Amino acid sequence: MNVISFIQNTNSISEKSISQTLQLLKEGATVPFIARYRKEMTQGLDEVQIADIRDYAKKYDEIIQRQQTITSSIEEQNKLTPELKDKILSTFDSTILEDIYLPFKQKRQTKGDKAKKLGLEPLAKMIMSQRGGDTFSMASKFVKGELNDEDEALSGAKDIIAEWINENASARARIRQLFQRKAILQSKLSKGKEIEGEKYKDYFDFSEPLYKCASHRFLALYRADREGVLSIKAQPQQEDAIETLERFFVKSNDSCGELVADACKESYKRLMCPSLENELLNEAKEKADKEAIKVFSSNLRQLLLAPPLGSKRILAIDPGFRTGCKVVCLDENGTLLNNATIYPHPPQNESAQAQAKLAQLVQMYKIDAIAIGDGTAGRETEFIVKKTRFDRDLDVFVVREDGASIYSASSIARKEFPDYDVTVRGAVSIGRRLMDPLAELVKIDPKSVGVGQYQHEVQQTLLKDALDDVVVSCVNNVGVDLNTASPYLLSYVSGLGNTLAENIIEFRKENGGIFSREELKKVKRLGDKAYEQAAGFLRIRDAKNPLDNSAIHPENYKTVEKIAKFLKVAVVDLIGNDELLKSIQKTDFPEIDNYTFEDIIKELKKPGRDPRKKAKVLEFSSKIKTIADLEIGMKLTGIVTNVTAFGAFINIGIKENGLIHKSNLANEYVEDPSKYISLHEHVEVEVMEVDAARKRVGLKRVLNVKC
Repeated sequence: MNVISFIQNTNSISEKSISQTLQLLKEGATVPFIARYRKEMTQGLDEVQIADIRDYAKKYDEIIQRQQTITSSIEEQNKLTPELKDKILSTFDSTILEDIYLPFKQKRQTKGDKAKKLGLEPLAKMIMSQRGGDTFSMASKFVKGELNDEDEALSGAKDIIAEWINENASARARIRQLFQRKAILQSKLSKGKEIEGEKYKDYFDFSEPLYKCASHRFLALYRADREGVLSIKAQPQQEDAIETLERFFVKSNDSCGELVADACKESYKRLMCPSLENELLNEAKEKADKEAIKVFSSNLRQLLLAPPLGSKRILAIDPGFRTGCKVVCLDENGTLLNNATIYPHPPQNESAQAQAKLAQLVQMYKIDAIAIGDGTAGRETEFIVKKTRFDRDLDVFVVREDGASIYSASSIARKEFPDYDVTVRGAVSIGRRLMDPLAELVKIDPKSVGVGQYQHEVQQTLLKDALDDVVVSCVNNVGVDLNTASPYLLSYVSGLGNTLAENIIEFRKENGGIFSREELKKVKRLGDKAYEQAAGFLRIRDAKNPLDNSAIHPENYKTVEKIAKFLKVAVVDLIGNDELLKSIQKTDFPEIDNYTFEDIIKELKKPGRDPRKKAKVLEFSSKIKTIADLEIGMKLTGIVTNVTAFGAFINIGIKENGLIHKSNLANEYVEDPSKYISLHEHVEVEVMEVDAARKRVGLKRVLNVKC
């Protein structure tokens, strides 16, 4: 099987599309570049499909490497027959491949190995053949040396047979299927862990078929097991498994058959069950990881593509009680203009002084909007701000501050603000998040932005790769301003990376800016391939060539010029001219492929358009300050802060986020909550349950309401 056939087994993508995509990847093209600028080669594959091809090609290479390792190992043992080699090299299922290798796998000395050293393998073969005869009489011929009697000989033979049963690929396949269909996942409380494991109370004595276990529930049980609070197991009924093995191996009802039946029990309990249970739990974990990562990735995409306020002057506040609220003023580019600390809350209670200071800063720095972090003292600070009289109308935004403290203590923040402490840096991050969430959040490890679940339980390499893909996709989807972007934002642009990003910043400083995409070719170490990959995703406002501020790739500039010449207008006259663009017919340009033509026309209509929506202010209920103020049946407005496999968490203006379980999301069965609700969405909810002791709030979505 070649790599294209292997990939086609998992999806319905055409052979040509897979082949072309693999070739582009081999040549160093990135996923965003292929998806945006090579549609004619891939027949319009999107980023997800291209990434799948990349990942399955990697998996194929890993299987090929494993096949080679296995054949080499068996060959060294002088046991590799032509038939066995063909079987190994034609197997592309990792589980089956390992089953084939199991009898030849080098392992520590087993009971069966010891029995073989005592010369009992011929006895085991005689009994296993079940051709008649008394096992005691058979064993008597082997009583010698270290073997004292027939019982010891038969015990050793049974150990050998038990290992043969365990290593039989067909038998393992049958028992594996039984595990997959009928394994019951059970959890039990570990002794003395009642208090420590209070949050896992629902799972102290829990069981359900493993195949029915939701991914989030499995990861919760997995975490509890790792913490030693619970012990989990996943097995079918033991009697069913042993009966399956006996039907497969027991061929007679004499003493030989009885011993083989005993070996079946021994093999299952001691060898096969622990092995297959571990395999099954690993598969369940892998499946749950993928589901959790999928949800995390979806949330991260929505967070990064959150509506930006844009280039506005911002007053940002990082709230606090005892240590005060750190206030910073930022200009339209996010540059720090001033910082101060106010103490409107206990124990100082200097609310009047705080309001006066805020009003002074707003007037002095011509502030357009205020951003308040949603952490500790956030709601109380919002009340103070909204009671303050300013010299202008201001929108007040509550900004999620997850990860702001991570950023403020990072080397990135120290490099940006070497002369300021972590509190100032944190406030700056909050303000910049309002201006442009994407540009600010790329500086933070995606795992720290508060939109995932069980991120410490899932496989970290898979998680990192998936989240990196999301960040790269979002950055290139939005596009990056060459003259204002930070090196951290630039580093995610297709084809760049950290070194080239820093080189671009250096070139920008030395030359007072970058005024055309063509100038990028002068940047140190930025070669033709990097230019090809990056240019279309970089924007230059007010460039001499207006196409430099669009998603049209420089390789297509001549095509645009040809279209303009055909219409007898200048290129600049095409931009934003709907009427003129609608008059263009594809048939007039047969040399341009359909995908490129459609993309060019679409981009000329709205060049460089930011795909994100605009930021909206959300007003929380002024009557609700703490969980104690909530009442059943109360209707409130909130904003979605996290979407999980079981529902969505909603900020309703108090410290505790409420949960809309997926059963309360719609008037129909909800399998995937992300199809019904999204991060940052403003929703109206009804309070269904309040558990102040456990700090839990149950909500129901109020439908047919626009927030």
